[in-house]
Amino acid sequence: MAKYSVTQSAVTQLLADVRGEKIAIPELQRPFVWDSVKVRDLMDSLYKGYPVGYLITWQSVGAKLKGGQVAAHQQILIDGQQRITALRAAVAGLPVVDKRYKSVRIRIAFNPMTEEFATLTPVIDKNPQWISDISEFFNSTSPLSFARGYLAKNADADEVTFETNLGRLEGIRNSQIGIISLADDLDVETVSEIFIRINSKGVPLSSADFAMSKIATYGDRGRNIRKLIDYFCHLAVAPHAFGDVQDNDHEFAATPYLNAIKWLKDDSEDLYDPAYSDIIRVAGLTGFSRGKASSIVSELSGRDPDTRKVDEERIPVAYDRLEKSLLQIVSKYNFENFIMTIKAAGFISAGMVNSKNALNFAYALYLRLRADSNLSDGERKRIVKRWFVMSMLTGRHSGSFESTWEQDIRRIGEQGAANYLKQIEESELSDAFWAVTLPAALETTSTVSPFFQTFLAAQVATGARGFLSKAVTIAAMHQQSGDIHHIVPKDYLIKNGYPDRGDYNQVANFALTETAINIAISNRPPAGYMALIGEQIASGNLRLGEITSQEDLTANLAENAVPTDIGAVVAGSYREFLAERRRLMAASIRDYYQTL
Repeated sequence: MAKYSVTQSAVTQLLADVRGEKIAIPELQRPFVWDSVKVRDLMDSLYKGYPVGYLITWQSVGAKLKGGQVAAHQQILIDGQQRITALRAAVAGLPVVDKRYKSVRIRIAFNPMTEEFATLTPVIDKNPQWISDISEFFNSTSPLSFARGYLAKNADADEVTFETNLGRLEGIRNSQIGIISLADDLDVETVSEIFIRINSKGVPLSSADFAMSKIATYGDRGRNIRKLIDYFCHLAVAPHAFGDVQDNDHEFAATPYLNAIKWLKDDSEDLYDPAYSDIIRVAGLTGFSRGKASSIVSELSGRDPDTRKVDEERIPVAYDRLEKSLLQIVSKYNFENFIMTIKAAGFISAGMVNSKNALNFAYALYLRLRADSNLSDGERKRIVKRWFVMSMLTGRHSGSFESTWEQDIRRIGEQGAANYLKQIEESELSDAFWAVTLPAALETTSTVSPFFQTFLAAQVATGARGFLSKAVTIAAMHQQSGDIHHIVPKDYLIKNGYPDRGDYNQVANFALTETAINIAISNRPPAGYMALIGEQIASGNLRLGEITSQEDLTANLAENAVPTDIGAVVAGSYREFLAERRRLMAASIRDYYQTL
């Protein structure tokens, strides 16, 4: 069976199909990203008969139309949204949505004597030689009267030139635009692969893009559910935009969804700012127990996962489940309590989490456990914290994570989250992991390594102080200011046989410390700055930091997983120091994990 068909459609027919909802443009409710110059250039290309590229559509089954009717088949526009929106603006005179979600007009002017297109300006608007807004010509009930009106204002105009060029402008209505229609029985992965091969820029079209497009085809409800996702993600990053949404998107403001995300206008948290693809994934896990975004498309299309056949009665049920999941996801209580749970594990800033997928699954797990009335709040948080840290340490949500997600969700449902987590811990967090695998993983120069960041999280969670600090904690330095300090100074190592950054920038040689302490240590070797600490303890005169007792110093070194014989470390024993520090860091992470 053919995977696609190629047809040509006149501009007027194309716009009629959009108006009649035979072709759905999911992007219509999003800000129009083209500037008016691109709209002008598109009209100029059509006027001159230049190709403007193919549109790509994909058939959707069971789409809801205005008035409540259900379309047997509707084409979803998956490439070419900006071109169609530009045509609607310039030819049909319809407004577009700007960055503040206001409806605005883009007016394109045309000079029939010089054959120029331009964005309308006050100067052009006052010049009678220009047709100020070509949509007025295209929508005129009497082109002849329009022409006479122009000539009356331009008595000196060459009528032949004018009529010829006005005819060419009129010809834009019948300009042909190619449409590649992909078959409705293609799966999302195949459609995406075809899209990439057709698209000259090689831009991938993700499963989440398809899901968002599919959601928007379900009438008013679908459009507003899609907006709920879009606006939640946007406001999580830019809370100040709430007023724009409230004031300018009256359709959405009339739904209960606006109130559900109203709390974001006062939100300043940035630990977890999900993109729409993240929300789609979390909704898939919570609402459908599916890890792939493409599975949501199948569910919303009414496709039975067992028979692979379409049953349109499944579609409204799927939208009900999606809506329920999304309202749980955007709930202020759920979202904020999840963030507090992750922070309680020591991950207090976005820079400490290098896996958005680890957060996505942890949030989905949190929401599913919220539905279990047999679990106490404390037990729920314990499971979520341990799962999140386990996934950070094992890379569970990297690579081909979608299949792992589905397996994990299924087994959590079958065995219970606590039992399944214990099974994973016994398998992947064995004694060999803590004693061999984790120390080896800490042999890296990457400060964004999940292993180093988990070590820092362990320090935050246990209230550890900065290296050689008496009172300032690692958590405080994360939130305010602190330095990553070379325990064995970089300058000392370079001058003593370690010129490569791969040697001196090992994370096992790093510790967070106060800026003042870092400056005071300067390029002194450990023997030098630890001698200053020794003198300080003996005399009470503060030379470096504020530690004045041996007990406090010993405790501080333990909090930072620094060997107690650090003062004896020299260039010749640097390798041994790194190995011992990695062992201590791994032990510190293990102790922390057991307390979660």
